[in-house]
Amino acid sequence: MADPSSYRPKPGQIPDSPGVYRFRDEHRRVIYVGKAKSLRQRLASYFQDLAGLHPRTRTMVTTAASVEWTVVSTEVEALQLEYSWIKEYDPRFNVKYRDDKSYPYLAVTMNERFPRVQVMRGQKKKGVRYFGPYAHAWAIRDTVDLLLRVFPVRTCSAGVFKNATRTGRPCLLGYIGKCSAPCVDRISADDHWELADEFCDFMTGRTGTYLRRLEKQMTEAADEMEYERAARLRDDIEALKKAMEKNAVVLADATDADLIAVAEDELEAAVQIFHVRGGRVRGQRGWVTDKVEDVTTGALVEHALQQLYGEERGDSVPKEVLVPALPDPVEPVQEWLTVRRGSNVSLRIPQRGDKKALMETVERNAQQALVLHKTKRASDLTTRSRALEEIAEALDLDSAPLRIECYDISHLQGDDVVASMVVFEDGLQRKSEYRRFQIKSFEGQDDVRSMHEVITRRFRRYLADKERTGEWVDEEPGAGSGDGPGQDPGDLGQGGVPGLKDDEGRPKRFAYPPQLVVVDGGQPQVAAARRALDELGIDDIAVCGLAKRLEEVWLPHDDDPVVLPRSSEGLYLLQRVRDEAHRFAITYQRTKRAKRLRAGPLDEVPGLGETRKQALIKYFGSVKKLRTATIDQICEVPGIGRKTAETIAAALAGAAPPAPAVNTATGEIIEDEEPDTTAGSPGDPVTAGAPEERPGQET
Repeated sequence: MADPSSYRPKPGQIPDSPGVYRFRDEHRRVIYVGKAKSLRQRLASYFQDLAGLHPRTRTMVTTAASVEWTVVSTEVEALQLEYSWIKEYDPRFNVKYRDDKSYPYLAVTMNERFPRVQVMRGQKKKGVRYFGPYAHAWAIRDTVDLLLRVFPVRTCSAGVFKNATRTGRPCLLGYIGKCSAPCVDRISADDHWELADEFCDFMTGRTGTYLRRLEKQMTEAADEMEYERAARLRDDIEALKKAMEKNAVVLADATDADLIAVAEDELEAAVQIFHVRGGRVRGQRGWVTDKVEDVTTGALVEHALQQLYGEERGDSVPKEVLVPALPDPVEPVQEWLTVRRGSNVSLRIPQRGDKKALMETVERNAQQALVLHKTKRASDLTTRSRALEEIAEALDLDSAPLRIECYDISHLQGDDVVASMVVFEDGLQRKSEYRRFQIKSFEGQDDVRSMHEVITRRFRRYLADKERTGEWVDEEPGAGSGDGPGQDPGDLGQGGVPGLKDDEGRPKRFAYPPQLVVVDGGQPQVAAARRALDELGIDDIAVCGLAKRLEEVWLPHDDDPVVLPRSSEGLYLLQRVRDEAHRFAITYQRTKRAKRLRAGPLDEVPGLGETRKQALIKYFGSVKKLRTATIDQICEVPGIGRKTAETIAAALAGAAPPAPAVNTATGEIIEDEEPDTTAGSPGDPVTAGAPEERPGQET
């Protein structure tokens, strides 16, 4: 590991002008390429205190052994040079896009004497017109089959073409009219080239001209009583229209645009591009990239534009490029695109209308691509096993943590404080084991105290279940699937995992202890969780925390975090666990907040809990109808006695509610004569501070 100060340039050596810089390692390999409006300011940001750098940036500067730069005149030149060097050196610390599949293109070899229409993949060649990419090769062949009726361009290979020329007989397509047969001189080379050029024009979206021309020729043929020719032209028009229908119209007919969307998390990003030509979606492609550096969405967009248009012909750059975020600064990128196209290019974020709606569709595709990519990684048994082994090694555990529980706290400025518990077994989600907690012991934004309370409540229940049951029971392999008749799904563990059973043979809800507890947070949250376990006398469960900002793993009593490699499957699994806990907690918190807001004026009624509020709203449908109800009607709601009904009616009418009866000896409020027997009443485990006893499906 190198010390960045050992190769830091001397003050005054770095020019204050645009340029491109390269970091090299001790073997002189280029490991990072970047551009800057001011080389002096940008390079100075790398040579600061290592503790203030992003972990990925810190790894890069400590891997490097030297830095060099090249001064250019403008930021556009810097952009071009940066792209060239990235393609040349393939630096390990730069963002690298990789296709999630190999996309086929419809290609027309305009660089040949007799252009050929074919399906092509891989590297693009100079002088070849490309259309697409398409999702499937059969979609190209279907389109070509329809268009060859009107544009009978050659589609045969070089060997077939030479054989037909030698024998003087065309192939089958030449006999059925789907090839103009230049191999036997039925059409001249110049006329065939012009036919291929018209085919390309039609594929670029200029369809109206050809349709109008064919319709005019059909009408003229009919007027001249050449009915066979008119019928053939009619069929040609139908073929063209059918080919056009394969691409839905999404924007105005004259719109040529590319729409780029990005879905990202801390480690990876998925990019989706829709190519719209003539108002129709002509192609789609996507990439998935590892974020090997700390980049913004705008920077990801800039890299995607370089990848997309860096080696394209100028006519492949559309008049309009729609993106989710603009690069900073945007002017050099826009100027670079304009130079590539040869005319003005609009680079902007869609705000409204059809383009905004289509961008939302592209964004959904990007999200699905990222989820699919993650699912493929998570579903691989070998990958999950490696992830668990890496976690065990990094945290110095005796064995791989087959059961991991993660906890997260969620609130809105100290209100509606809740917590979540998610469970992963063998690296997969165990949703039936999820639990949700209400935090009611105190108010305010104190995640540390909340975490201590949740861990205490969860493992107090575990100890209570263990003490009541008395003995451990080892499950037979496969017997804990939860699928058998009479079993409570989600209560049984995986094969070989020890469990606790009650008198009827069913395991207790909190009977399974995890091998690892993960908390969403840093040192304070980890210390609170460890302290809660120590207070309960539990010392055989490991605890760690995952800090979201820097993706660092914190252990109790350690001053420095454990930094897992960004390509580590163990870090990827911990991140998935943490993100799932966050999602589950914030979903519950939003649900509670929505219910509270719907209750409205009922919050001002003294002594009325959440359960009875919801019962009133469910019974009457709204607070407005509740205001018009009589006391007798309010008493019909389960759990509402007459005194409570009088209090509700008085509060909603704006009058002072009747004073509650007080025991003069003890000073306690005398309860309603009709006790609240619904869930959520005093003494119920949920409101009394225990975790909710229901599976954690999303609501």
